[in-house]
Amino acid sequence: MKKEMLTLTLKQNESGAIPKEWKVKKIVDLFKIKTGTTPSTKQKKYWDSGHINWITPADMSKLNGRLFIENSERKVTEKGLKETNLTLMPNGSIMISTRAPVGYVAIVKGNATFNQGCKGLISKSIKEINPIFYTYYLLSKKSFLEHSSSGSTFKELSKKTLEDFIVLFPPLPEQNKIAEILSLVDQNIEEVDESITKTERLKKGLMQELLTKGIGHKEFKETEIYRIPKEWHMTNLGNIVKQKKEAVSPCNIKPTKYVGLEHINSGDYRIRMWGDSSEVKSIKFQFRAGDILYGKLRPYLDKAVIAEWEGVCSTDIIVLEAKKRINNIFILYLIHHPNTLRYAVSTSTGTNHPRTSWKMLSRLKVSLPSLPEQKKIAEILSVVERRFELLRNKKEKLGKVKKGLMNELLTGRKRVKVEA
Repeated sequence: MKKEMLTLTLKQNESGAIPKEWKVKKIVDLFKIKTGTTPSTKQKKYWDSGHINWITPADMSKLNGRLFIENSERKVTEKGLKETNLTLMPNGSIMISTRAPVGYVAIVKGNATFNQGCKGLISKSIKEINPIFYTYYLLSKKSFLEHSSSGSTFKELSKKTLEDFIVLFPPLPEQNKIAEILSLVDQNIEEVDESITKTERLKKGLMQELLTKGIGHKEFKETEIYRIPKEWHMTNLGNIVKQKKEAVSPCNIKPTKYVGLEHINSGDYRIRMWGDSSEVKSIKFQFRAGDILYGKLRPYLDKAVIAEWEGVCSTDIIVLEAKKRINNIFILYLIHHPNTLRYAVSTSTGTNHPRTSWKMLSRLKVSLPSLPEQKKIAEILSVVERRFELLRNKKEKLGKVKKGLMNELLTGRKRVKVEA
């Protein structure tokens, strides 16, 4: 993204060096700050068949990077609005969560009210203030807002503290241009998110189709689990995969990569993070390239990956090796299948730290095609997975671009060219 920048002319003030055309203001100079409340939940007339959005920090937590909030889980009625001193925020006003947690920021789309966990910011002058610019600005100051909060049970940002919060105040044309640039990046991120969602749906659909119906089969047979191609057969997972328990002490081996459950992302297929074996002390399991690492603790988290190098792993990870004439990538997809996930969860023991075991997993009934078909199925699913990975990498890069632009543009370190 190439944007022509103006040369900086800085001045020094309480907020640091900023362009000479910019000013420093308090939030209260720019916005009217409103507080929220919760109508009595015992009064059905305030809630039943309500249609007015009533925003909470929980609603804001679900935005997943989106700038606008246009819906809430719970809604209040007209009576709830009028009889309980709720503030109806106008379209385009700013909502900020001020407790549990502090720092979610969004723009209200349509009218909405809110609870005591939020504060509402209404622009005092549309001729001087772009709400989108200040939404990005406040998002960039999340850590400062958190540090400015107080409280023993939970942190809360008071109305007074928010009113006195210092912000930069560029001329409106610059606010508009900065908001436009950052919105463009967000638009690209949202488009990538949509592609990720579609690819994920495609992958799930293909997994269900290929792992139960295979490729190009015309005749099927009934089994105790589901219908499968006539050429396939049912077997136990333990007949096609074996557990490896090569226990080692980190102090007796050369430093190598260490994989714990914290290094495996739910639903992922590759190891993307790792630690150092020299930093762990207790007995671990050794694994080699091609092994499958399966997280037995909290199996509902769906943690299973293919190892692409040698290393050691936590004993909460089961190391699995595909037997002869079994494709390990096919097995990995089989392990990620919803049937396997449900079975693993159902065989877990323990309340606070539920675990399944290889003894139980090995009894799982699975359908097995020939080795050539295993490879074809694995190849098809791997193509979709690679597409998924490319999209995630693209989103990550766009996130870095956005962060960099926010650091540069919202502080005035770089200036955007605006129409004279």
